[in-house]
Amino acid sequence: MNYQGKTIWITGASSGIGEAFARAFHKEGANLILSSRREDTLLEVKESLGNDTSTVKIVTLDLTDTESFPIKAKEAISAFGQIDVLINNGGVSQRSTVLESEMSTYRRLMEVNYFGSVGLTKEVLPHMVERGAGHIIVTSSVAGKIGTKFRSGYSASKHAVQGFFNSLRQEMYEHNVAVTLLCPGFIKTNISKNALTGDGSKFNKMGDAHSKAMTADEMVQKVMPKIKAQKEEIYVTGIKESLALWVQRFSPTLLNKILKNQKVT
Repeated sequence: MNYQGKTIWITGASSGIGEAFARAFHKEGANLILSSRREDTLLEVKESLGNDTSTVKIVTLDLTDTESFPIKAKEAISAFGQIDVLINNGGVSQRSTVLESEMSTYRRLMEVNYFGSVGLTKEVLPHMVERGAGHIIVTSSVAGKIGTKFRSGYSASKHAVQGFFNSLRQEMYEHNVAVTLLCPGFIKTNISKNALTGDGSKFNKMGDAHSKAMTADEMVQKVMPKIKAQKEEIYVTGIKESLALWVQRFSPTLLNKILKNQKVT
């Protein structure tokens, strides 16, 4: 896949994996549409890409405001005339037990991680189907395959993402629209700092596993060849996450016993 002149819309583009994707696709010569809630941080990302940012546009977006999606999608499509790749990367994690988690926190996790990705995809999909080409990428997680302590709402939202986009893929084969689920393990970003606690406030701590993990740029470098090949599911994990996925496949009971005593913050 040659991305020269192609248009890539990235949500959650103000930091972490989204920002790393922006750098990678900019180097590929793509047109970029960068989205997140804060325009100031998006402008910083845009400026960091180099002197020529004429191929970079900003569309502010709140993933909980699904009513704004039709207007935002029109704005994004009109920026360069088409959307070739939509990367649903915006999301929020969790660090709280079920007992201490309020229902409003669970609803926010689902609104951002699940309904945000589903709603934006539904707005862009008719455009791709009409053109007979496109690529939908969604950042899921190993948590979309394995549930652990302190992630009940986050894991539930990512399991929902997996189910929806696996189903969508089956419907899109005939329209030549590819669907890729990206399932990273621990990546060194601010995801744990921004994670929601039981009452919805920020966790504001860097998790041990995240601080020792690969950077977002390292992760994107690993996955770009697979994204170019439009792989249907991509895993980027450390040794522990890889082993956990393998054990779950053959013995979920054993995995539960192992996870029971693991530190997962």
